Amino acid sequence: MSSLPSHNKDSSRIRKQLSDSCPVSSVATTKSLRHERLSRLGSSGSSDVSNDTSTNHAESYFLQRENRLSARKKAQEETANNDYKKMYEKALATNQRLKSRLETSKQELTMIQDQLERAQKGRQDDCGANVLEAEKKIKAELKMENQRLKDENGALIRVITKLSK
Repeated sequence: MSSLPSHNKDSSRIRKQLSDSCPVSSVATTKSLRHERLSRLGSSGSSDVSNDTSTNHAESYFLQRENRLSARKKAQEETANNDYKKMYEKALATNQRLKSRLETSKQELTMIQDQLERAQKGRQDDCGANVLEAEKKIKAELKMENQRLKDENGALIRVITKLSK
């Protein structure tokens, strides 16, 4: 029985060392502790029924503990996977929404560019119309000037004709 307290001290010391050392998975730690305990229990050399019962009890305890830890780890992994899935779905939805906004913006840009081209063409037409309008005015003025010169020329011809008679 005196070896049992030192065994408890050893296992707590080993547990402390394992927890202080680099982070190892709890399942691996549990398995190593279980293996160590079982080997110590088996090496005691006693084949008592009570010793076998305590070994079986220890084995079932460690199996149950391993099962609980693995179930907890599995649940955490599933939660993490669900989180990743939710984040992925959220990113997809955001991406789709942004694509839709981009398409709308492209359509608006095309419409605005068409309006700008029409306005510039209209301005050029207006400029052309203004030039044509100015040319029409000049043409009308030149016709009037030409008519005035014709009338003056006719009057001079009549004066010269009267003087020559």
